[in-house]
Amino acid sequence: MGKLTVRAIENAKPRDKAYKLMDGDGLQLRVATDGNKTWLVRYMVKGTERQYRLPKPYRDTGGAGFASLQDAREEAARIRALARQGFDYPVQMEQERLAQERQRQAEMERLAKQAEAQRRENLSVRDLFDVWTRDGVRRKDGNAELQRSFNADVLPTIGNIPVQQLTEHDVRNVLRTMVSRGVNRAAVVLRNNLTQMFAWAEKRQPWRKLLAEGNPVDLIEIDKIVSPEYDLQNRRDRILSADEIRELHGIFERMQEAYACAPNKRVAVQPIDHPVQRALWIMLSTLCRVGELSMARWDHVDFDARTWFIPKENVKGGREHFTVHLSDFALDQFHRLHGVTGHTEWCFRSRNREGHVDVKSISKQVGDRQAMFKKGKDGGPRKPMQNRRHDNILVLGQGLNGAWTPHDLRRTGATMMQELGVPLEVIDRCQNHVLEGSKVRRHYLHHDYANEKRQAWQRLGSKLSQILETSDSFAPLP
Repeated sequence: MGKLTVRAIENAKPRDKAYKLMDGDGLQLRVATDGNKTWLVRYMVKGTERQYRLPKPYRDTGGAGFASLQDAREEAARIRALARQGFDYPVQMEQERLAQERQRQAEMERLAKQAEAQRRENLSVRDLFDVWTRDGVRRKDGNAELQRSFNADVLPTIGNIPVQQLTEHDVRNVLRTMVSRGVNRAAVVLRNNLTQMFAWAEKRQPWRKLLAEGNPVDLIEIDKIVSPEYDLQNRRDRILSADEIRELHGIFERMQEAYACAPNKRVAVQPIDHPVQRALWIMLSTLCRVGELSMARWDHVDFDARTWFIPKENVKGGREHFTVHLSDFALDQFHRLHGVTGHTEWCFRSRNREGHVDVKSISKQVGDRQAMFKKGKDGGPRKPMQNRRHDNILVLGQGLNGAWTPHDLRRTGATMMQELGVPLEVIDRCQNHVLEGSKVRRHYLHHDYANEKRQAWQRLGSKLSQILETSDSFAPLP
């Protein structure tokens, strides 16, 4: 029987040094200088004396987190019994704790793997797009157009659908919605981008596993989605007639005059921006692309040599440098533009940021002023967009020939060259087209056709000047 009693324990007061009260059978009570009382058990295991402190301190009634005298005696007896069998209680407890920790860790890993597997199974179209635009595609504009296109038409509709649940019908509905509002070309481009994205995904995990049932985009037949009259080869054939060219010039003149005479310019209709006017005439007279012109620098324009140098990084496809020989007409347009933006680095300086204007800025400004041809996402007339024009000022020929774009000016100028008898191979070179023919021919024949192109551009410029000067309906160029 133990020597300690509850009363003796309760009467034990703290001293200057910690001391112990013996109960017998290796059980001791340690009284600390601060009055805390803890249980110690001494025992022999495999010939070695060990001491173990019970994790629960003393309280007369025991309870959660505490050990009474009776609890301590029972625990001491169990420890000593295990010691007689060769088991070291603290070591065994640590082993059990480690086993429980390993079990708990294994369960956490199992649950984590289960959650990861579930997450992978539920990866959405939006998740695929984010990974693809980060790791799988790098467009010249930093994927800005991809982001705009998918955020406008794809992600709001099918972005949250799990990839493995996506069907051809989901994709087809996205494209049909676009076609219903008249953007056939955008639907074709989006289908091509979706094809590229899913082809990339089919080669990589976890997407490859999610597409085990098949790639839904492979089942899309775009010719059955676009409007019947749409040309899938994108062979747009809109050209501006001589009368429409005169009409366009007249619009610029009348708007400029009306604004100059307006009593209150704050409420008057703003004329077409002077740089945009110059850009349209330059594109018509040089056959250049709108992107090439948008990125032009003034140090690339040599007024004395009458040339405009286009570095290959600005050329479509980045094939090689290109030089435009400026006609009198085109040179005059660059002179007028220089009077507006010549104090800057760029021929067409951005208003809201450093650098040149966005390569789509000119096309948007022309399109915004032919609002009758624009459709909204619901298929009806497009609503005015914030900070954008919305009128029909630039509609030509009462709209009977449809809308026109800056790129149509390139086609118009080329057609005029053809009418003037310029050989087709020279026209192709003025447009900086990739010429067909064998690699051997391209490798050995290096005549640059500089004189022929210079003459062709000059003839085109003279024709444009003649068109604008022979009209009684519209004022001549100022």
